[in-house]
Amino acid sequence: MPDLAALVPTLVALAILVALTVAVLWGSRTPSFVAPAVAILRGAAQLALISLVLGGIINDPLWVAVALLVMFTVAVATATRRLTWSWRRFAAVAATMALGILVTLAVVFGTGAIEFTPRYVLAVGGIVIGNCMSIAVLAGRRFFEAVRDQWSEVEGWLALGAQPSRATLTQARFSVHAALIPSIDQTKTTGLVTLPGAFVGAIFGGASPLEAGRFQVVVLASIMAAGSITAVALIRSLRSVKVRPEPL
Repeated sequence: MPDLAALVPTLVALAILVALTVAVLWGSRTPSFVAPAVAILRGAAQLALISLVLGGIINDPLWVAVALLVMFTVAVATATRRLTWSWRRFAAVAATMALGILVTLAVVFGTGAIEFTPRYVLAVGGIVIGNCMSIAVLAGRRFFEAVRDQWSEVEGWLALGAQPSRATLTQARFSVHAALIPSIDQTKTTGLVTLPGAFVGAIFGGASPLEAGRFQVVVLASIMAAGSITAVALIRSLRSVKVRPEPL
């Protein structure tokens, strides 16, 4: 167990940062101004719990698989809620995210780019799952927003007899690109603007900067590949829009 006294600076910093976040958003009259603060507190609690759990399972393949399945299920449920919940949409999000994640991890571990051990499978799998969730949410929301905002154009295609998937083709392509912009920018500026967590974590774990860099490059490429597959597959499953989407 960690020394409780050593946790005091962390708790003080968290309290100040949460208060600062709420104050800034409340002062600007931002809707749901407490949501980021709740997210920080929830994340801290979940990290504390998962840290204790992972300490006992990190080298057990079976329990690592269970942990990844839990992560994946929560990620799919979160993404689906952001796109308006339905079991059909949950299945679509699950299938498309699974496709992107499994193909990417098969390449990473099948080529030997990263050692196929429970520890690395958990680390890389968790990172890829989290990023696929964000990309799925961005792609889906941007698609529905674009279709709603450009409904006259979509309706014109439908009036001419076009299939719904053709009527929303432009919006679909744009939404995939928009969803990948954060990942593209993160990859382009790695080492110049940010030092990614996987890189820093590998160094703190004793790896050389060169080895940490190699690991990080593979992780970034994995995020881009899995995210691209997920976004394209998800939007293909959502493209058959026949009525104007409601605001999300």
